[in-house]
Amino acid sequence: MKKNGMGLALKNKTVDKYFGFLRRLDNESKKRLILKLKQSMENKEKPVIRLRNLSGAWEDSRDSDEIIKEIKDSRVEKK
Repeated sequence: MKKNGMGLALKNKTVDKYFGFLRRLDNESKKRLILKLKQSMENKEKPVIRLRNLSGAWEDSRDSDEIIKEIKDSRVEKK
């Protein structure tokens, strides 16, 4: 197996092993699998994550001084 730009690429031998298992499925299961594979191949736009949408994502009951103190207290000196 090797990874290409779009995903994982399988060698023919590996694909044949998968097919050996999948060919035993009933036709309805095969159709559902084909639909899922087809849907996974369609280009889907990646959601745009904007920094401003992340504001307020951190929820904590402590105030900033308490958080800073905890961070400083958890530091370990490496000598």
